[in-house]
Amino acid sequence: MKRYIFNTLMCGALALGSFSCTDKYIDINSDPYQPGDLNPDDYALGSAMSNLAGTVISDDNNTAQFTDCLLGGTCGGYFADSGAWPSSIGNFNATNDWTRVFLISDRIIPQLYPNLNTVKLVSQTTENPVPYAIAMVIKVAAMSRVTDAYGAIPYSQIGEEGKITVPYDSQEKVYDTFFNELDSAIVTLTENKDAALVPSADFVYSGNVQQWIKFANSLKLRLAMRISYANPTKAKEMAESAVKHEFGVIEENEDNAAWHYFGTITNSLFTVINYNGDESRPSADIVCYMNGYKDNRRASYFKNEDGAWNQNTFVGLRRSIDRGSSASQYFSKYSAINISAGDPVQWMNAAEVAFLRAEGVAVFGFDLGGTAQSFYEQGVRLSFEQWGATGADEYLADDTSVPETYTDPAGINSYAATISDVTIKWDESATVEEKQERIITQKWIANWMLGNEAWADYRRTGYPHLLPATATGNKSGGVVDSNRGVRRMPYPTEENTNNQENVQYARDNYLNGPDNMATDVWWACKK
Repeated sequence: MKRYIFNTLMCGALALGSFSCTDKYIDINSDPYQPGDLNPDDYALGSAMSNLAGTVISDDNNTAQFTDCLLGGTCGGYFADSGAWPSSIGNFNATNDWTRVFLISDRIIPQLYPNLNTVKLVSQTTENPVPYAIAMVIKVAAMSRVTDAYGAIPYSQIGEEGKITVPYDSQEKVYDTFFNELDSAIVTLTENKDAALVPSADFVYSGNVQQWIKFANSLKLRLAMRISYANPTKAKEMAESAVKHEFGVIEENEDNAAWHYFGTITNSLFTVINYNGDESRPSADIVCYMNGYKDNRRASYFKNEDGAWNQNTFVGLRRSIDRGSSASQYFSKYSAINISAGDPVQWMNAAEVAFLRAEGVAVFGFDLGGTAQSFYEQGVRLSFEQWGATGADEYLADDTSVPETYTDPAGINSYAATISDVTIKWDESATVEEKQERIITQKWIANWMLGNEAWADYRRTGYPHLLPATATGNKSGGVVDSNRGVRRMPYPTEENTNNQENVQYARDNYLNGPDNMATDVWWACKK
């Protein structure tokens, strides 16, 4: 198979403007490291690929704040809101400006599809299928987050410009399309496994096509487990084919999918987390679990600032509380999220993949190439390695520690009951339900800051157990259950005006209840 090199591909790149609806993207978007060193061909393709990558976890501060801090981070049990907002997703009374972002933001779908079309034209012009295959993997990574927020969405009929005024697909159809797109991309990349990209076109894997194949298989495994209750037959087929592929799935941290784009610009999550004196704090949930487990990853996840309640331990802020109470003056005293301006944005890590395999084997009986215990313990060890923590063996041998109870230093929002009695050490004699809780709990800890993934697992499995909203913190007027929390985002108000017939059809035919935050998406159907 012919070796394709990106910087020799684009003999027609200078004419791309006549084909693409984003003819000004070269002027607007540049490589953050050394844009002056790029020739026009590399510059054009590198710009389009970077724009695509920016639709997974956005490099736009406002978009990232809503999707990954105030939505995924909070609903997934990682972050607690510490901003003085009268309405929020965490209080179950968010306004349309908060809940519409995944579907309406001009930095996700309208950025994804035009740049996808640009890369498609490059592949066609140069007769090289590799760029478009990678772009399709990125597309699935981005759009899976969108459908998981709403359920049914416009997908198969979205055009090249990214306009969503088209019919909705059921979420089952969306997932079927994801698998078809990933399978097609995996075949293409495998046929061109010795191809290479110039690093300026790829800030995820620096041009390594074989790593892209592993990520595509791992993403396929993630989505297969997502539908494990909704369509177990399809889930088994997709999961087993992913791990049995020639290149398999991510098994080492060196293959983790992360966007290393923040050289001279700032990581968007760092910006929004630290905005206005921190508007997100580590949640009481994850701090209680990790304190109770004496987890050595805590110093990598959290930090205490001057004036903290206790410099010798970490203290989380409870989610879904009434922030208008007197506790507001104490928010700055809780532990802070440990993140740096130049940190890469994580998409997927080897630990998550190991836990996916552990659950597939232990809960659903899938043939994923090993035992549940081996994958579970591998997941813990990989996570400790990823975060530079010691003591993984001692941690895995602990069969007594449980999450600590939450005592609010402000004396307002404590929770006297135990969150969970699940321990760390693997127990092969445990029930399937206990095994699932143990796996998902450790997966949740390992997936720190991947809030939308944590939220999806919580809705799909019921784990990890999280603190309920306080009576005064649940401002939904009885719509959202304080124990179950937010289940999905309602469709944007704009759709009632711009796409009324199609969105109403989706409400009538694809939702399992009212179009509100309390209705479960298709795959969240565990009995």
